[in-house]
Amino acid sequence: MNIKLISSAENAAMAKILRDSLTEFGLNIPGTAYFDESTDRLYESFQKEKAAYFVAEENGEILGGAGIYPTEGLPGDTVELVKMYMSASNRGKGIGKKLMLKCIDFAKSCGYKNIYLETMPELKAAVSAYEKLGFRMLDKPLGNTGHFSCTIWMFNELS
Repeated sequence: MNIKLISSAENAAMAKILRDSLTEFGLNIPGTAYFDESTDRLYESFQKEKAAYFVAEENGEILGGAGIYPTEGLPGDTVELVKMYMSASNRGKGIGKKLMLKCIDFAKSCGYKNIYLETMPELKAAVSAYEKLGFRMLDKPLGNTGHFSCTIWMFNELS
């Protein structure tokens, strides 16, 4: 298994994983990444300074992905962990944790002091994984993500 930056050729595979995951949990609703216009063009959307989208790949198959993005409205020292999704058959294997650690390392290398994320209660396993990596709950959202259906907001102060 290899973790690498996404290429434009992998946009469709990652968009399918993201939408299939949200559909599986009944979250293919407005106010989620399901309807983000960037979901179909992740490679292009992350061609920005201090942003990166990583995919886990094995034998040419995309297993999942996660990104770091300087979302509008966040404090200058804070970046967002975004679009963290794994294909159903690859969950529970530690691949998501490796993707998150890669994102955290990238955020640190860019000089960020904090990582913010948004998620939903239906994604219990993800929430648990975030907590194990030091994310804590917030009372309200930060920044201008457009994900008004997300009701869990988390924050990690990087060391």
